[in-house]
Amino acid sequence: FQMRKDSGYSTMAEQQNQEEKLRHALKLTGRVLATVLLIVTALANSVSWYAQSIWDILGHFWQTRWLEFYYLFEGDEWTIFLLGAALVPALAFWCFNGILMVADVTGKPAFITRYRIQLGKNDPVDAKKLRKAIYVALFNQFFISLPMLVPMFSIMKWWGNTFSKELPTFHWFLVELSIFTIIEEILFYYTHRLVHLPLLYKHIHKKHHEWTAPIGVVSIYAHPVEHILSNTLPVMTGPMTMGSHIVSIMVWFSLALITTSISHCGYHLPFLPSPEFHDFHHLKFNQCYGVLGVLDYLHGTDTVFRQTKAYKRHRVLLSLTPLSESIPETPKRTE
Repeated sequence: FQMRKDSGYSTMAEQQNQEEKLRHALKLTGRVLATVLLIVTALANSVSWYAQSIWDILGHFWQTRWLEFYYLFEGDEWTIFLLGAALVPALAFWCFNGILMVADVTGKPAFITRYRIQLGKNDPVDAKKLRKAIYVALFNQFFISLPMLVPMFSIMKWWGNTFSKELPTFHWFLVELSIFTIIEEILFYYTHRLVHLPLLYKHIHKKHHEWTAPIGVVSIYAHPVEHILSNTLPVMTGPMTMGSHIVSIMVWFSLALITTSISHCGYHLPFLPSPEFHDFHHLKFNQCYGVLGVLDYLHGTDTVFRQTKAYKRHRVLLSLTPLSESIPETPKRTE
């Protein structure tokens, strides 16, 4: 009776039998894990080898295209800088937002509009407000961002790497991209909180918040002071700090403009970064100030957001079912 009470088994033989089964199960598990580890290691090595081979081919391709482009303009660094830092990113911005504006104005195609975040808002967008947003965005690009490229060009010339005939390696570009993103997060978060101070909000940032349900082009719809502090400097500082190549600058500026357009677009589209975080900022004003959300978490400026359905929807949509349908808002009670 005492043995049964202490061990949980009725006999010593049953206890030994269970221990033997446990040892067998552990051995079997070890063999399975070892086999899986070997297979994964072999696959990883194979994938890595093929990826490196593909990258070597692509690297040669882009290096050749870059030299052709460089000699086409006879090494004219100012022209190359304008094309890479201004024209290509601007074309990326307006092409992407052109598609979104068609959906905003016409309500079509449905494969875009069915993913609207704030249902019933901008459906369709007010044409007068849209024209005003376009004019302000163009003004900021031509009369704020473009002149700021002049001192940036001088800084990049001082570094001496920007117009090198040799492209940076892909691995180095990934390092730069990580640093650019961290710098942008820090500068944007704190300058954004700065313009939310009552005095600055009233005279500067309120313009941007005229859109409580934003659309893509509104990403650079802002007072000139805000466009300098929050939109342009956080993006330009990384490349100026790193002395980056013009191709890296071109890709980074284009990515930054498209990403901020996505965060303002008002649609949670499949396979694209989630815009729920910044859309919630436009809805509530005093939440979600950053880009990545890291500083918001550290400073506690996303606590309300984390308690909402929008937070549950804040992920990359990997299906074609709108998250507004799969994770709908809780219906309000009627008295």
